[in-house]
Amino acid sequence: MSLTVLELKNNDSSRWDAFVEKSDDSTFFHRAGWKIVLEEAYGHKVHFLYAEREGLIEGILPLAQVKSLLFGNNLVSLPFCVYCGVVADNKEATDALIEAACKLADGLKVDSLELRNSKCSGRNWPEKSLYYTFRRSISEDNDANMSAIPRKRRAMIRQGIKNGLLSESDDGWERVYNTYAESVRNLGTPVFSAKYFRTLREVFKSDCRVLMITHEGQDVAGLMSFYFKDQVLPYYAGSYESAKSHKAHDFMYWELMRRSSEEGIKLFDFGRSKADTGPYLFKKGWGFEPEPLHYEYYLVKADAIPELNPNNPKYKFFIDVWKKLPLPVANRLGPLLSRSLG
Repeated sequence: MSLTVLELKNNDSSRWDAFVEKSDDSTFFHRAGWKIVLEEAYGHKVHFLYAEREGLIEGILPLAQVKSLLFGNNLVSLPFCVYCGVVADNKEATDALIEAACKLADGLKVDSLELRNSKCSGRNWPEKSLYYTFRRSISEDNDANMSAIPRKRRAMIRQGIKNGLLSESDDGWERVYNTYAESVRNLGTPVFSAKYFRTLREVFKSDCRVLMITHEGQDVAGLMSFYFKDQVLPYYAGSYESAKSHKAHDFMYWELMRRSSEEGIKLFDFGRSKADTGPYLFKKGWGFEPEPLHYEYYLVKADAIPELNPNNPKYKFFIDVWKKLPLPVANRLGPLLSRSLG
């Protein structure tokens, strides 16, 4: 029987997620729930493609179109996700999905098709060498996990403990969103919408959890993490000014690692960072080795790879101005811009 490429409908999500669950190459960002998140939180047009033969899915490729007057028109797998791309059982399914994606990109007349691959596809498409991921196994023994952290960072964790920091789970999203909004404003970055955070919690439920760090009953920092198979992915973090003096950042990630180890989680995924930036060096300081990500592009109307990141010099003035905005103003304007910066 021939292979057919189809587009996911909401009532067929269970088959999609069953394929994601059994695949060794899938990630949290391949889950069908992202279709709902991107549609409901941002109104993006999504195209979740799958290759099927005799009623069985052999490969998937989730895509979403992000269209903006300021930042261009691109088809991405997937916006707001650090890695995604094709997951397939065989080369035939992979080729069929890529061909369908290119045809879709041509038909939509986008600037480019962007595949956020963990591994190089070998297609010789233009590639962005900017992002690295940091992943490491964690032990069931938390003494071993602590010993694996370099001495300087261990000292910061112990200082946080000495300062009386505590961690607690939170069933909501508002507290972590408040810490996140203040942090990204201070970095000069438009904040994602509150609706996005709320939708993540509603769609992914217990696989999207919030950990808050407090000092004497007051919030100091917060972290939203994703859980997938035997992995934990700390994803959206934020803090108030008091976090620096309390040494909350290292303590926060240690508490997530400690709790995850006790839960039986096997892999700590520290996420994506741009090469040689502060977050990149922070994660290396924890003893994690950077692994390059392979963001590959099929150019349609664009002549070159889009550069929608803070390292682009043309955004420096905007970033400097944004840092000075009053927080309520930044929180009101930010979501209007950030929906196109995923």
